[in-house]
Amino acid sequence: MKKIISFIGTLAVLFCFFSCGKAEELDETEIENRLTAAESEFDEKTTYKPFRNEDFIAGEVKGTWNDNISTEPKTFNQLIAERDADSNGLINMTLDYLVDYNPVTRQWSPKAASFQIETDEKAGTLTVHFTLRDDIFWTWYGKDEKVPVTSNDIAFWYNVIEGQPEFQASGYGSHIVEMPDGSEEEIKCVIVDEKRFDFVFPRIVANPLLSTNASLNPSFIYEKAYKEGGAEGVKALFSVDTDPKEIPSCGKWYMTEYTPGQRVVYKRNPYYWEKDSNDNSIPYYEEEVVSIISDQNTEYLLFQQGKLEAFSPRPEEVSDLVNNQKDDYTVFRADGSMSASMWSFNQNPVNKDKPFYKWFTKKEFRQAMSCILNRDRIVSQAYRGLAQPKYDFFAEANPAWNKDIMLEYRYDLEKAEKLLFSCGFKKESDGIFRDENGNKIEYDLLIPANQTTANDMALIIADEAKKAGVLINVRQVDFQKMVEMLTATYDWESLIIGLGSNMWPTQGANVWPSHGNLHLWYPFQESPATDWEARIDWLYNEGSYTADEKKAQIIWDEYQKIILEQCPVIYMVRPKSFFAIRNRWDLSNVYYDNLNGAELSRIFLKKE
Repeated sequence: MKKIISFIGTLAVLFCFFSCGKAEELDETEIENRLTAAESEFDEKTTYKPFRNEDFIAGEVKGTWNDNISTEPKTFNQLIAERDADSNGLINMTLDYLVDYNPVTRQWSPKAASFQIETDEKAGTLTVHFTLRDDIFWTWYGKDEKVPVTSNDIAFWYNVIEGQPEFQASGYGSHIVEMPDGSEEEIKCVIVDEKRFDFVFPRIVANPLLSTNASLNPSFIYEKAYKEGGAEGVKALFSVDTDPKEIPSCGKWYMTEYTPGQRVVYKRNPYYWEKDSNDNSIPYYEEEVVSIISDQNTEYLLFQQGKLEAFSPRPEEVSDLVNNQKDDYTVFRADGSMSASMWSFNQNPVNKDKPFYKWFTKKEFRQAMSCILNRDRIVSQAYRGLAQPKYDFFAEANPAWNKDIMLEYRYDLEKAEKLLFSCGFKKESDGIFRDENGNKIEYDLLIPANQTTANDMALIIADEAKKAGVLINVRQVDFQKMVEMLTATYDWESLIIGLGSNMWPTQGANVWPSHGNLHLWYPFQESPATDWEARIDWLYNEGSYTADEKKAQIIWDEYQKIILEQCPVIYMVRPKSFFAIRNRWDLSNVYYDNLNGAELSRIFLKKE
């Protein structure tokens, strides 16, 4: 049956290859043959070009890149922007990072700074020595002023902004090191001189660059605001009412214009340190115009009209996009995404008087919800066959991924009902489960507004749940409102959200440890609420400090098994990825894969 569903799902995307007549009765071999033929023909019409560490060719400086975001920026303040993806993406275009990680070679390389790792085995400590480039500056659009990037730009942000709980920065948890005796100590950023600084770890860690790869921030501005107004003074900086030309840049771009409801405009930073073989600073195009387009249908229409340079299609748009590319644009494809949306349930005790709290805190209930999740149906209907079920915890590219550790609680409505009965629930004559107090097992499922695929997934979940005797109400909310509910008000029941991919086992210091500010189901725990969370905390901690790969694998294996058994989050599917780009651009330096996404850092216009 699964193969029939997959075949029909693929045909939904590839309908132009077959006539739309009455469905034929096919045996398994015929289905497999047609599926293979359809996928082969589909692959022929797209470009597969993963990045394999190729050298880039030099291009010419000219042109305008037209892009878009889905929501208005909420702030241009880097601290506040952490909680809003669009705002964060916009301000990060003016910043740079200390080092870079190449997922192909699995090696770190210098970026804004060079580094050296020093381990003192006798003392059990570790220090990362950084030295900033001499040719990196803070500059402003239209001004001649240059301010060198200094060690304080890193140290102040790390020690004060991220290092003090009053700021509630997402990186705060990663500063804390649990010592072998159970005590806690902090990682310190120590200034050596104007260009040199050290991150001093009180304990040897497995991957120190992961937790020290900070972005550069203009601390000479933020520090002054802190001295004059404290934390509130810092948060008041760079609101959306700020003239963008007042925002300094050490990155590739200056933000030069923000018109609410319309667009954000960037100009190329000619002082950016990274240069090509012709001594031209990267990037090549001189201007980037980012339009604010909240409707995905409008976004696709504008791409079809040639008003956007690139487009990432939803599943329902892939077929049309692929079969109408002609000479106007090229569609790239990538393997299954390294990330996947997750379904989670609120276990915060602020809701302990509400019926759902007692349900959600039962492991068997969460396992039952995992058993009603029909991933094959989601792949077929929501993704038109362009996805794969996700049954593991880590991504395959993660060094700790283990192909033998997979989710046990897969789609099985009969098993779901047995698990619900084990929770003490009873099924009444109307087919709906009720708890011991007679409450219907009914709750809300939040999804981000205006995301059609998320809505499709949620409706499938609700339909399958009803078959098992559980009522789920799908609610769409603004994404920023969802973030507020997750991190401040805690007045949600269940939700679907994406948090990116764990490319390293120690990523997600603010998500997986119980004290994290984005520990979805119950953040900011003063001490672990459950024995299994205490064990996760210990394993996460120990894995972080175990450099021996074989010993670390044992730790991370247990870690994965616990999360897949407890089901605090339930991963759904890994979508296949597609990306279209206009052919007016030279595609020599363009790559697309599931590790890096779209590599566009050195794209340039074709020669006329």
